[in-house]
Amino acid sequence: MLGRITSIGSAYVIRQILRPLVAAMAIGLLVLLAERLVRLLDITLGKMNSFTLVFEMLAYLVPHYLGLALPAAFFLGLLFGFNKLSKGSEIDAFMASGVGLHQLTKPVLAVAICFTLLSTLIFGFVQPHTRYAYRSLVHTVKNVEIFYLAEEGVFMQAVSRTFILDKLSRTDNRFERIFLFEDKGDKGSETLTSASGSLIELPNDTRPVLRLRQGHRLSLDSWPVTDQNVQLPRHLVGEFTEVDTPLGRDTDSLFRSRGDDERELTLPELITQYNAPPQGASIDDMRAELHRRLIGIATIMVLPILAIPFALGRRRGQRAYRFAVALVILVVYNELIEQGALAVRVQGASPYFAMWLPVALLVAFSLWRYYRVCFTLRPDGLDPVFDRISDIASWLRRQVLHLVGQT
Repeated sequence: MLGRITSIGSAYVIRQILRPLVAAMAIGLLVLLAERLVRLLDITLGKMNSFTLVFEMLAYLVPHYLGLALPAAFFLGLLFGFNKLSKGSEIDAFMASGVGLHQLTKPVLAVAICFTLLSTLIFGFVQPHTRYAYRSLVHTVKNVEIFYLAEEGVFMQAVSRTFILDKLSRTDNRFERIFLFEDKGDKGSETLTSASGSLIELPNDTRPVLRLRQGHRLSLDSWPVTDQNVQLPRHLVGEFTEVDTPLGRDTDSLFRSRGDDERELTLPELITQYNAPPQGASIDDMRAELHRRLIGIATIMVLPILAIPFALGRRRGQRAYRFAVALVILVVYNELIEQGALAVRVQGASPYFAMWLPVALLVAFSLWRYYRVCFTLRPDGLDPVFDRISDIASWLRRQVLHLVGQT
């Protein structure tokens, strides 16, 4: 009978956790992606296939933001789920039927194991590939087919050339009235203007090629100077009926191979190349990245032990303060890990001291709190702190209302 109650209770506890967890996950991803969407639209809006590019970029960013949102959503799901059980006296009912709080934690730990495996997949394999794919796509957008990114009435830069188009048709790649200026350095400059033109493809040229019609050309063999004693540079002025000019860089030049940045290496690659980093990374970079990923994966298992004691409380009014303290602890912990990774990366500090010491302190604090709540009859050691915070907040609220004449 007790086993049946335990299994039913486990399923019920998981349902109570998953509801706020899914909501927090969805809201977190939407907020993070919406913030990046604004920047991506600023880069690609009004350009050829701009919405396709935006959604492709966002798809590559999902694993990155999922790695950030998953632990936070799981932590919030635990806080709200167990707080609801506590407020409704359902935990008291379970304990009266012989199911202890530590037994209700078992299904949560099972969920934590699943999320740990998911985090291993995300941090260890998916994120490195999608980060490289995102950077490669950004490189392609910015540096390759510059004509497709052009906007009407906006100056654009293509290597040493600056150009502006008056009217542009995406359907047939035609345009009207173009001004094109090329800086040749010590060899001077060349300026072209044309009444119309189009983008074409030549068999032996992989670059975008502009075919200009009915235009003028001004060519200088050097740059003019203000010194009157120096002869003016030789110049050539002419007209043309039709001329072809390449634009931009070679479209066959690919983005660099994956792995020059340690964040683009999978977890097995980080381990195998730990003492032989790629050209764009150092040994300290590899150490910081490897330990940061391992800590991100391992932290998932600590969250249930940390969250459950904060979710339970004697007074309903303590809920907000308990949640605030729990979230502050988690934020400070993450900041300590990031600063520790920076110390390892820049100063060569030991990752076990700079990064794993905060993990050990969080585990010890979480186990101490969890043991007191689950296996002792003593009151929560932080209850007086929450009571004091609640009293101070109530006093401040009364003083503010009194000053504004509301009481």
